[in-house]
Order: sequence, then C-alpha cells, then structure tokens
Amino acid sequence: MKKTVMQKYARLLARKGLGIQKGQEVIIQAELDQPDFVRMCVEECYRAGAAKVTVEWNYLPVSKAHLRYRTLKTLSHVEKWELEKLEHRATALPAMLYISSEDPDGMKGVNQEKVAKSQQAKYPIIKPYRDRMENKYQWCIAAVPGKAWAKKVFPGMQVNRAVEKLWEAILFTARADGEDPEADWNAHNADLKARCDYLNGLHIRRLCYHSQNGTDFTVDLMPQSMFCAGAETTLSGVAFQPNIPSEEVFTSPMRGRAEGWVVATRPLSYRGEMIEGFAIRFSEGRAVEVKAEKNEELLRSMIGMDEGAAYLGECALVPYSSPIRESGITFYNTLFDENACCHLALGRGFPDCIRGYENLTLEQCREMGLNDSIIHVDFMIGSEDLHIDAETEDGRTVTLFSDGNWAF
Repeated sequence: MKKTVMQKYARLLARKGLGIQKGQEVIIQAELDQPDFVRMCVEECYRAGAAKVTVEWNYLPVSKAHLRYRTLKTLSHVEKWELEKLEHRATALPAMLYISSEDPDGMKGVNQEKVAKSQQAKYPIIKPYRDRMENKYQWCIAAVPGKAWAKKVFPGMQVNRAVEKLWEAILFTARADGEDPEADWNAHNADLKARCDYLNGLHIRRLCYHSQNGTDFTVDLMPQSMFCAGAETTLSGVAFQPNIPSEEVFTSPMRGRAEGWVVATRPLSYRGEMIEGFAIRFSEGRAVEVKAEKNEELLRSMIGMDEGAAYLGECALVPYSSPIRESGITFYNTLFDENACCHLALGRGFPDCIRGYENLTLEQCREMGLNDSIIHVDFMIGSEDLHIDAETEDGRTVTLFSDGNWAF
C-alpha cells in the first residue's frame, strides 16, 4: 500500500476519529502487524496537538500463551499497578485509538470457560473506572491488515497479495482512499444525521422485524430512546468518530421487552473463535434459546457472562446496500461485518441513546431500562428481504426497511 495513502488514513484517525485536543494525552493499542502504520498514527497524533502518545502493543500468540499457562487465580487477579493505570485513565481521560488486525481464529483451542471466569472475576473491579469514563473521552476503533486475518478473508491468495487486497478493502470501506477523507466523512455524517432526525421525529415505541430466513421478532424502545449515528460528542463537547468504518443508525432498546426469533446472517468472531449458523430466541427480553452450527457452547458462554449478557443493548439499522456488504467480502471482524447489514447487540447499552443523558447519572439511565453488562457483542441479522416496521407512540405503523434497505 502506498505510504501517501496510509498517511492520509493515519491523519483521518487522529483528527476525525479521535478529534485530539491540544495538549491531550493519546493511547494507541495495536497488534504487531503494521508497525510502520502505527508510527504514522503516532506522528499524526502529535501533529494534531497531542502532548504525549503511548503505544501499547499486543501480540495474540503471547496472549494465548498467558491464557493457556496461567492459573485461573492468576488470570483473575488485578495488580496494583493495573489499578493505578485505570485510575490515571479515569482522571486524565486520554483519547484511545484501538487498531484491530488480529487473527479471527487466533484463540482457537483456548479453554474458553477459564477465559470467561477470569473476565467475570475482574469485571467488578474494573467496572467503576469504566463507568467514570463513560461519555467523557474520545475513542476510535479502526483496522489494518494482519497476515493471518488477510489469509482468512482471501484464502486462495498469496499472503502478500491477500494483505494488499485487505488494505484496499479497509481503506475503501473506511472512506479513506479518496482525495479528502475528512470531507467524505463530513458528507457521510450529514446523511446519517438526517436519518436519525427522521427516526427520532417518529417517536418509535416498537420495532418489528420479519425475514424469510426465520427472523420474526419485536423489540420495544424506552420512551426516552433516541437514534444516534456517525460522529459522537463527549460531555465536554469534543466531537469524535468512534467507529471507522460506520454505516449504522442505532439505539438502545428497553431491557426486558423483546420477543421472538432472530437468525444471524454472518459469522461472529468472539474471543478469537468463530460462531456460525446461529439463531437466538428471546422471551420477556431475555435470550432463552440458542442454536448454532458451529461453537454453540461458546455462544451459550457469551450469553451467560452475567445477568445482562442475555439482554439486548443495541438495535442498529444498516441498509443491505451498504458498501461493505456490496464489496462481497466477509471480513470475519465485527467492526466491518456489523456495518454490512442490520444487527443487534447483546449486553451493555449506550447512555447517549437516551434523550437528556447528559443530565442523568448512569444509575438513572439503567433505571429507565438501559441494559448493563460485562459484554457488548454485535451480531448481524440483516438479509436481502428483511422488513422492519416501526410502531409509534401515537399508534401509527411506519415501514423503515423494505427488502433489506431503507424505505425512506
């Protein structure tokens, strides 16, 4: 990939993705796959005004070794220095750039029960710090190719060609390959905002999903629910782009108000393993029955992570004509595949999907019906014939999606 194109992408992530403020601290988390690109991101963050940029490197095979050889007790322990690190982040509120490139099958063979139990043990310790940071800092998730990931996406190609092909797909879907990526994102965000404004003006109370593949499902929204999309704003008024790419218009539903079956239309990468060919049945808002052709036990483990993991935290509307879906590529990476079609998410909901959230505490948001959980996992349900109707608070039925795409 040409360095000039990569440089524009790095600039987009620093300026549009993170919206770095002068003198702000930045933390970048990345795998070892594209160190030269990470260097570009560091430089662009400094050029955007960052006072300090720290890179935290990850390497999936080492993470896998830790999980395999450490005892559950050791995995579950949070060291003092880790708490000090969390305290620093909750106080300094650095902008966080997460660069994804890991192997979708990179954790295959790991004891997933051990992983789940260690996460469950640490979560109550980590959660207060995370809650303190909610809606107060900028963050952005983006991607670069890793060799193993590229070979998963393009199995018939030589590895170098597969990496180049994945670079092309990432930059295209991220709207980062044009002359002025920031201007392209401004135009895209304007379109997403217009759709949000229309949906919020309907005052929707229920969404009804139907597809020939077996999806037959209803979910209620909170009276205070609102749709969001694209750029977000911190409580202090700083704009940032949390996901690059992003095609979704989304909201958080009412906990405990979902009924029926939803059928997944794309594989799900979870904890470094693939879950495929699955469906979930909801009753009184809770996932009460699951089926999967591959890794059904992992799906059950995900839903059992805590009480909130079996409830929904997000309903996202994405047209089937999305550039990501029309690329014909299954990315095996949720950042991309969730933006290929409509999806739902199990677990934690978003406070900023509640009108007036800036004047509410997290506890008040959750009392209104916002779900909370250790997880937030998106899974795709969009199809070529998906139909979605909205029932409004004044008794109307409005079609939002017809044949998989926007009906307005």
